[in-house]
Order: sequence, then structure tokens, then C-alpha cells
Amino acid sequence: MQDEDRTLPAALAAAHAEGFSADHDGHDFDPYDEFMWSVETVEWWQSWTGNPTAGTAPFRVFGQDGSGGLAAFWIRVPDAPIETQPIVLIGSEGELHVIASNLGDYLWLLANGVGPLETVDGIHRTTTPIPTLTAIAQRYTGEMHRPTSTVINAAKAELHGLTTLVDATAR
Repeated sequence: MQDEDRTLPAALAAAHAEGFSADHDGHDFDPYDEFMWSVETVEWWQSWTGNPTAGTAPFRVFGQDGSGGLAAFWIRVPDAPIETQPIVLIGSEGELHVIASNLGDYLWLLANGVGPLETVDGIHRTTTPIPTLTAIAQRYTGEMHRPTSTVINAAKAELHGLTTLVDATAR
């Protein structure tokens, strides 16, 4: 197997290095230090879809929740930069969720004190911005602030495309 680049985008690695998942109350999210190996991702995709001929998975996996659901960039546009691709959570029981429409939106979720799983389960608390993550989001996006509701609404608009992909691939 040829070597592959498993390096996370710098902004994603920096945000996850801030310990958000470990310090975030009520959520079990384990970010990886690098992308899941592509061979593992293909094996998971074929198993998850029940389709041994599903081919290359259109995902770059960078973390998981406590139940085994995977967080990943969905490579919706193959030649586009990974930072512009939607971020999804694909649950161990078949759940499909788009949690951010791109890396910038994901960084704003974290900066606003919202965990990736809260976009799935709902936000049941008062959120508090996290200054170190706000600085990372501002540096990466060039924006001063992006509201959580804007990020979530943009992500919801991507769900139909993800569902269509899975429906076309699954057996």
C-alpha cells in the first residue's frame, strides 16, 4: 500500500488539541490525532452499507463517539479542498447527520461551546463561548463570530445529499 497523507488540517488539529472533548460536559467524543487509514475506512464503509462492492469511502474520518459513530469530512466534491467539505457523523446504528457544512462552521460550533454531538442530540444547556477556540475560528475563517443557529441550519441543508449517497450505496 502506498503511503497516504493522514495529517489533519492544521486548524482542526489545533482546535482538538484544546481538549474540548475531554472538558466538555456530557459528551463522549474522541477526536483522532490523524485521519483513519483509508483501508480501514473502506472496510468500515463496505460493512456499514452492507455492500462489499461499495468501493472507496467518500469520507476522511477524524473521530468517533462512544457508541462507535464516526465523525468525518464527507468528500462531496472530490477535487475541492478538504476544508470546504461537509463534516458528518455517521452513527453505529445507521444514523446520518451533517454537523457542519465545512471546517470553518465546525470550528465555530466548538468556539461557541457546542460539541459535535449536540448538533445531533440537541443543545440542552446554555452554551458559553470558549476563548481559545474562538481565536482559532477567527484566525481560520477571518470572521469575528458565526452564530450556532446559522451553522446548524447550513448543515441541515446538506443532509439530503448525504442520505441520497447512502441510499444509492447501501444494500
